Amino acid sequence: MPQLPAPAYPAEVLTRLEADAKEVIARYPGSRSALLPLLHLVQSEEGYVSRTGMAFCADQLGLTTAEVTAVATFYTMYRRRPSGEYQVGVCTNTLCAVMGGDAIFDRLKDHLGVGNDETTEDGKVTLEHIECNAACDFAPVVMVNWEFFDNQTPESATRLVDDLIAGRTVEPTRGAPLCTYKETARILAGFPDERPGAVEASGGAGAASLVGLKLAKGEGGPHARVVGQRGEAPGDAQPQKGAEHLSSHDAPQQTSASDPEHPAGPAAEEGE
Repeated sequence: MPQLPAPAYPAEVLTRLEADAKEVIARYPGSRSALLPLLHLVQSEEGYVSRTGMAFCADQLGLTTAEVTAVATFYTMYRRRPSGEYQVGVCTNTLCAVMGGDAIFDRLKDHLGVGNDETTEDGKVTLEHIECNAACDFAPVVMVNWEFFDNQTPESATRLVDDLIAGRTVEPTRGAPLCTYKETARILAGFPDERPGAVEASGGAGAASLVGLKLAKGEGGPHARVVGQRGEAPGDAQPQKGAEHLSSHDAPQQTSASDPEHPAGPAAEEGE
């Protein structure tokens, strides 16, 4: 059935959002480039991108609502219906899954009584599985409002959501202190995080993520190996004594398919 026009924001909300939108749009040489942050801005107002929010973005940027909808429905960071104060995302991509991500997701569904992309009755937690948190070296990973909770188990993830629902302080494994989903959306819109110490606490990559970079630079100690750049002739890179941790891309090793001394074959009889 055809939908009625989206309701307008209340006058005081509209005035405030228009001022914020003007500031966002001024950052870009072309106004339509501001669409992504503007969608985060309206999400910070309602907790999701409503029809009212999309109409607002269209009006501010001179776009059609169809153009705005096409973008809002493409990116999963934009919620399309009311969601919880805390967005809990469980990575179920390959590495996190085999390390326990699937078990965590199943436990949380049972514990919270919700399915994927559903919100608890108290409006506190929205649960969803996500394809990758880009933190495979800390698998399995759970994110709350896009902050990292590394090396999780079904038990630790259950305690995490219980603490969120109870209003207890929860500290991410790394990164800035946790804030609400609406507050996160405003930060993603490009407005400063004004909480004392939040920016300083943001930090960078975890130690496990930097190991490969240090090895490539020869900073891994006496057992590190410096791997040659792509395109170098074999032998140009000089490994250190006791070198290990080769890159499968830059320094391919013999495999069972290419090494006659180690032919491919099952490691054990079927069923063992």
